[in-house]
Amino acid sequence: MTRPPGATPADPTPADPTPADPTAEQVANDLAAVVGRLLRRLRSSSSESLLTPTQRSVLARLEDGGPATTAALARAEFVRPQSMRLTLGALEEQGIVERAPDPDDGRKSVMSITDTGRATLAEVRAAKRDWLAEAIAAELDGAERRTVAEATALLDRLVGS
Repeated sequence: MTRPPGATPADPTPADPTPADPTAEQVANDLAAVVGRLLRRLRSSSSESLLTPTQRSVLARLEDGGPATTAALARAEFVRPQSMRLTLGALEEQGIVERAPDPDDGRKSVMSITDTGRATLAEVRAAKRDWLAEAIAAELDGAERRTVAEATALLDRLVGS
C-alpha cells in the first residue's frame, strides 16, 4: 500500500463527513414549530368536547391550584376580567365550576372545579393521551419510541420539571 508523500501511518483515512451540529437557534426554531403543531393536534383530538382551549386551561388551573377569584384567573390566563367572567359563566352553566364566597373577602367570590369538571377534564386529557399513544404506536418502531422517550427526558430537564 502506498501512501501519499508526507502521510504517516497515524493519519486517519478519510471518513464520510458528518453533518455539523445544529446551532441552538436552529434547534429552538424547529422544536418550537413541532411543539406548536403537536399542541394544535392534541387540542383537536378532544374537539368533541364542548370546552374551548381557554375553558380547558381554566379548569386545569382550578384543579391544580385550587379555588381562585375571577381576577386571579384572568391574570393567570392573560385575559381581561370581563372575558374571564364570560368563560367562567359558561363553565358554571354546565356545572363544571361553582361559585362560593371568598373566605378572605366576602365582597368577592371564588371559583372551584366541581366533580363534573374534574371528570370532564379527565376525559379531555384521556382523549389527548389516547390519540398520542395511537399515533406513536402506528408511526414509530421500537428504536424510534426509545429515541422519543430519551428526547422527552431531555425536554423535561430543559423545562426544569
